[in-house]
Amino acid sequence: MAQLWGGRFTGEINQLAWDFNASITFDKRLLHEDVKGSKAHVSMLAANGIISETEKDSIIKGLDEILAEVEDGKLEITTEYEDVHSFIESNLIKKIGDAGKKMHTGRSRNDQVALDMRLYTREQVLSTAEMLYNMLDVLNSKMEENTETYMPGFTHLQKAQPLTLAHHLGAYFEMFKRDALRMQDIYERMNYCPLGAGALAGTTYPLDRNMTAELLGFYGPTANSMDSVSDRDYLLEYLSALSIIMMHLSRFSEEVIIWNSNEYRFVEIDDAYSTGSSIMPQKKNPDIAELVRGKTGRVYGDLMGLLTTMKGIPLAYNKDMQEDKEAAFDAMDNTQHCLVLFTDMMRTMKFNKDNMEKSAMRGFTNATDAADYLVNKGMPFRDAHGVIGRLVLYCIDKNCAIDDLKINELKEFSELFAEDIYNAISLKTCVEKRLTLGAPSPEMMKKELLSNKEFMEDYKKNFLNK
Repeated sequence: MAQLWGGRFTGEINQLAWDFNASITFDKRLLHEDVKGSKAHVSMLAANGIISETEKDSIIKGLDEILAEVEDGKLEITTEYEDVHSFIESNLIKKIGDAGKKMHTGRSRNDQVALDMRLYTREQVLSTAEMLYNMLDVLNSKMEENTETYMPGFTHLQKAQPLTLAHHLGAYFEMFKRDALRMQDIYERMNYCPLGAGALAGTTYPLDRNMTAELLGFYGPTANSMDSVSDRDYLLEYLSALSIIMMHLSRFSEEVIIWNSNEYRFVEIDDAYSTGSSIMPQKKNPDIAELVRGKTGRVYGDLMGLLTTMKGIPLAYNKDMQEDKEAAFDAMDNTQHCLVLFTDMMRTMKFNKDNMEKSAMRGFTNATDAADYLVNKGMPFRDAHGVIGRLVLYCIDKNCAIDDLKINELKEFSELFAEDIYNAISLKTCVEKRLTLGAPSPEMMKKELLSNKEFMEDYKKNFLNK
């Protein structure tokens, strides 16, 4: 058992207790961050005369060699070690001798692990932001291609009013845009360095916390040493944001699943993102969309688990906080996998435009426009609403659309109907005359697409290219 403590103890820890206490099986993914943090720490120690330049150089060389040996498979991270920190330090001492024992000067595992997790999470925030950008890029391209692809809009899963596929996809663009902005918000709040906080009360060594913060790309050091080692708000914010991303993906998946059904046939999912049945040869199942929908609950669980872990912890550090990593890693991995797969599925998905348009025409989606037609002829809206309601019942009995009725049939419901009714309630007219900001008309969609492009350019320039 390789550990960083033991002088206080005279007996061996129980093996089961050791395994229960150890975190090496999951915190080994913080190897790069731990090496990066240690290199910055010893650089600062040398700059402030706490260790010599020779010792610093020896430590940094040893750390680089350990990292290279792990990556090459020459050195294995095993459960002999309690955590990734003890793995690195033990192997460094074996490699360079006593100089390796000075690496931890002025540092606690508390601020060390706080730093590692913050460094790792910061990169994951940027990776998630990049994936969201890719999603937005695909959605925007599909929108550009479908500004005149008519389809029914729904409320209560019932056909409501006609719109375009571009407009429908634009709603998801707005959702994922907010998700992308949340990544930027999280980054801005979390990008402060806890290194130098020690166990909870700082240290008597003359550490330069501003230097280590600058070396590691932070805006500056964290303000309070107790908060530095016990803060997991940035993780909770990130997991909350991931949960919202998953909620958006799940809603989108639900629609893809419905659109893929035999009853709708709005979309054709590429074979690369579908599976078949072991018994029914005709089946082509939307399994990727279904799994995305299913994994949403898993990410929610990771967030709730961490919230519950943190709710009763007194200041400052407590071992409970070790439980942050598995939940966070699971949420990060699953959300990012879902984003990549769903984006690629959307990129290769084909839309059955004829089926969408026919569905809009057969769903009385132009009923509101028919009522507005009567209003424009002088009838009060509430009366027009009643007339069109009775007209819809008549069409249901005849199994036809409003557009299919002859003018004399329409006049039985109101003498205000004239030949111009057919143009007034065509899908094209219904969509094109919706000219309020954010509506589905091609004119408004041009403005929306321009706004999308400007947002993406600004986001890439000012955040992704940090």
